[in-house]
Amino acid sequence: MSKPIVAVVGRPNVGKSTFFNRIVGRRVAIVEDTPGVTRDRIYAEAEWNGVYFDIIDTGGIEPDSKDVILSQMREQAQMAMDMADVILFLVDGKEGLTSADEEVADMLRRTGKKVILLVNKIDSPSKLPDNFYDFYELGIGTPIPISAANMTNLGDVLDDIVEAFPQGVSEDDDAVKVAIIGKPNVGKSSLVNALLDENRVIVSDIAGTTRDSIDSPFDYEGQRYILIDTAGIRRKSKVNEDIEKFSVIRAVASIERCDVCLLMIDGAEGLTEQDKKIAGVAHEAGKGIIVVVNKWDLVEKETNTMRDFTRKLQAELLFMSYAPIIFISALKKQRLSEVMNKVVYVQEKRSMRVPTGQLNSLISDAMLMNPPPSDKGKRLKIYYAAQIGEKPPLFSFSINKRELMHFSYARYIENRIRDAFGFEGTSIKFVFREKVSITRENVTHR
Repeated sequence: MSKPIVAVVGRPNVGKSTFFNRIVGRRVAIVEDTPGVTRDRIYAEAEWNGVYFDIIDTGGIEPDSKDVILSQMREQAQMAMDMADVILFLVDGKEGLTSADEEVADMLRRTGKKVILLVNKIDSPSKLPDNFYDFYELGIGTPIPISAANMTNLGDVLDDIVEAFPQGVSEDDDAVKVAIIGKPNVGKSSLVNALLDENRVIVSDIAGTTRDSIDSPFDYEGQRYILIDTAGIRRKSKVNEDIEKFSVIRAVASIERCDVCLLMIDGAEGLTEQDKKIAGVAHEAGKGIIVVVNKWDLVEKETNTMRDFTRKLQAELLFMSYAPIIFISALKKQRLSEVMNKVVYVQEKRSMRVPTGQLNSLISDAMLMNPPPSDKGKRLKIYYAAQIGEKPPLFSFSINKRELMHFSYARYIENRIRDAFGFEGTSIKFVFREKVSITRENVTHR
């Protein structure tokens, strides 16, 4: 089950960014007493009593907007409604109820989702201002007085948030979730349609047609899959619309909840810096990754065009050299069978377990061939290793001193593991734990 999503909505300058920072526990959003200061949509993970969730600071209206409230506020609130499991509606307790609050409340009331009304800037909940009771007129529940700046009542609010999360709701836990990611206009929706063999998604040559992530369930060789067509991820300098910024957040959220990412690249354009950044998001998330070079039918071919293109991609995506590369044309449905076959293969590799005996034997041989590094006469020792997790594969190493495990030697061990066991298409993670030696000095006598 994916993490719940909490959206913070409200008109400008009611304290949304301050509230967001308090919940996340660090200064992430820019806080300034000026309407419209939050330019980028902020998305972060938060935790309360062992429950993890994603929270979004939706910001306010851009300062150059001609329409003071309703136009962009409606777009932001609507996107928040679509994305969130729980919606936090912040209003200003000092200023009191406004027509803009009523407009947003009217939309939120019709969502059927849990909405928690927070009246901010109330420094003393025991002495509520007279206008506090006006917020009951919004008809979306009991107003809760808070002070984001002073952290008043935030613990109770977090209790209410966690209690409101969907309980025991599964999104096809047995299904393999495949997110199609990439820049706008690389053919993501065309690939979805080609794989499903039906037009489930609007396809257009105008960049940014897909504003939200769209899930399409289907069966393949007896296994349930969900294709997630994500909005294109643009460079920040190109993100000018509020809805576009939400789309980026939604795409990142889709990467987090998927099993395998299909990173689509425009074969006619080649690899760009933005492609590398998107690949980095999937890599850091530990997802299965397949590089899909689309529009290959538009590329002029010579004898070794595909080989040379592959080598160039591998050189520029060195941090994820494990990712397989396939060449397709979604529009002409060329080599589409390779896509799902590779998805099946990569998911199998992500789920693979390495026997502990074979793993330790491999590492012993690796240390004989290339002795561990040393520093100031002290050499790294690897006592024991075991695989402790999967999806992605996670290995734990018992060593003598963590500082001696240089990045280059960890990469060497990773390469040996990959050579022996495969793991094509997935990152593998290492955890290094120091083994505590028992000496006279650290023994406590009772």
